[in-house]
Amino acid sequence: FIALLRLTAAPRDDRPAIAGQGTQAAAVVWNARAARRVGPGVMVREARPDELDAIGDLRVAAYRADGFLPDTSGYAATLRALGADGQGDVLAAVDGDQIVGTVMLQGWPSGQMARGPGEAEVRALAVAPDARGRGVGAALVTAMIEHAAGRGIRRLVLLTLPEMRAAHRLYSQAGFSRLPGRDWSPRPGEVLLAYGL
Repeated sequence: FIALLRLTAAPRDDRPAIAGQGTQAAAVVWNARAARRVGPGVMVREARPDELDAIGDLRVAAYRADGFLPDTSGYAATLRALGADGQGDVLAAVDGDQIVGTVMLQGWPSGQMARGPGEAEVRALAVAPDARGRGVGAALVTAMIEHAAGRGIRRLVLLTLPEMRAAHRLYSQAGFSRLPGRDWSPRPGEVLLAYGL
């Protein structure tokens, strides 16, 4: 999957737009050669159940590679298990037969942030360390926005560590903005930043 965003007129069907897109909709161009940063073999699709263990391992490896997940963290088990219970949609970026990235969409009432039926939480964006710099993260974010719109989600929210600056850039480029009023502290001394679209 290679995605390019083009601003077009709003679709003529009754699919809801994600909040923040105004009267313009993001059109996804599949397998477009013009997107130079993503290899021609990369596609984003819904993960298969037999891939969820490998996806969990990829999440943990990506978070640890950047120093966001210490070996002693209990959050590794959560990262590995996300989506295995059927409480959300897991997307996988695949290059040939190798999973190179993932992101999860968790709708209300599941998750930590979604406050109603039209809202869903973006969770666990991760790209394999050896696949970075190829546009895989941007392709995942684009596909997740399109997937959410197709499910009738009108607002996306997410939490991220302050140190995850590359992710912040991806989210901002996709139209997300900071929601300081929804920042969350899972424990004393730690604050997760909220973003919304």
